[in-house]
Amino acid sequence: MWHITKREIYDNLNSLRFALTTVLLLALMGTNAVKHLREHPKRVQRYQDAVTESLNRLTTRADDSLYKLAQYGPGNFYKKPSPLHFCANGGETILPDTVEVNEPPVFATDSDNNVLLKGIWSLSYPDANLQNKDIGPNVSQVDWAFIIGYVLSLIAVLFTFDAFSGERERGTLRLMLANSIPRHTVLIGKFLGALLSISIPFILAVLVNLLLISTANTVHLTTEAWGRLGIIFFLALLYTSLFLALGLLVSTRVQRSAVSLMILLLTWVTFVVFMPSTCASIASSFSPAMSFDEFWQQRNPIREDLWDKYEQWLWSSKLDDTTLRAKSDFYTENAKREERRHEERLKYRTSQVHRARAITSLSPATLLQHLIEAFAGTGFERHLQFAGNVQRYARQLRGFVADTDRGDSESLHVIGVREGMSQKPVNSKAVPRFEDTLSLSKDFNTAAMELLLLVLFVVVLLSGAYLAFVRVEV
Repeated sequence: MWHITKREIYDNLNSLRFALTTVLLLALMGTNAVKHLREHPKRVQRYQDAVTESLNRLTTRADDSLYKLAQYGPGNFYKKPSPLHFCANGGETILPDTVEVNEPPVFATDSDNNVLLKGIWSLSYPDANLQNKDIGPNVSQVDWAFIIGYVLSLIAVLFTFDAFSGERERGTLRLMLANSIPRHTVLIGKFLGALLSISIPFILAVLVNLLLISTANTVHLTTEAWGRLGIIFFLALLYTSLFLALGLLVSTRVQRSAVSLMILLLTWVTFVVFMPSTCASIASSFSPAMSFDEFWQQRNPIREDLWDKYEQWLWSSKLDDTTLRAKSDFYTENAKREERRHEERLKYRTSQVHRARAITSLSPATLLQHLIEAFAGTGFERHLQFAGNVQRYARQLRGFVADTDRGDSESLHVIGVREGMSQKPVNSKAVPRFEDTLSLSKDFNTAAMELLLLVLFVVVLLSGAYLAFVRVEV
């Protein structure tokens, strides 16, 4: 087996396709690194400026009073840009990078536009403007997902289309099998030879890419980021193995190399180019997106129902405990219902995207894109993690406000109402800070099914190639 593997590597190293593969991968990976070094500092700077502005708002409100913090809340929340953005763009240009904090709604004013009734802050999730074309790999972005999904898979096909058909044409396959050598040994030797031959230029291109990125002062790769890169590199080899197995399968069943190449190119175009967009179109037809008007019509009746329930206390000028708590319940319930509506909208869109992902996962290229996005910290699942981080922080901040208010003996401890809360300033350093973090364990749980599906594709195609080669007549 090792002898066959070495022979395959030697033949490939001396071929024109190996030289072209090396040049192409080096050019693409170099372009990817240069583009990332130019764009990533701008993303980081925009993020830092936005976070600084948001923290300034939080500090100003805390220094004013606890009530002001409870009424207006923190500033907007911003998604931290991933240092592995060069691995997968993940539709970052169309996915919102902000969870907005809505201003307190004004329920009533007097004739001079003085506010009489004003609620408290709530969270709002900008909708992702996803289209069918955004489901598959983006050919306009020269990231790792594109290079591996399109270029590396095509190279794997070109390295294996004549693995057996070419030797059958030259007569060397019959000579080889005339010896007492098991056929599975020949198959595995050719598979390993092709995989190692492609891995050499790919590893070289990856090293050049990471060398350019890691040595720059503008990009900092943590230990976890390097671990994620190792996982992505494994995914690249697994994905390449899939198309190597496909090439070996077709090459065993076809007599001529030209016919094998034509079949493999048609198969590659079908599964990598056409299937993602076609499956996405089918998926989108099953569940059209809810329009904003429909969403708004569902939202208004609930507010009117809530208003009718508390109206008798809202217009009361009394400052007794019952009236204050009724106003607090109204403001709190209104904010909760606002957030619940936005969360339902987010869940509705999430279910649509997950349904489309399940259908488009029939394409190996889309499957790979989802996996790389998951471990690179980009894409739709990253957007959901960010939203979850914001929700947990919002609960933490509200708990902090309630606990701090209970520590003021002069307060009536009625949250959200000026007359019922502490008017003392709060130490801004004591206020919890939002941290947008990633969890590798959550990413594994999210990507587990798609990873198993990719492994299954490889196993099935390798098994098919073995069964076909065992039964072929040479």
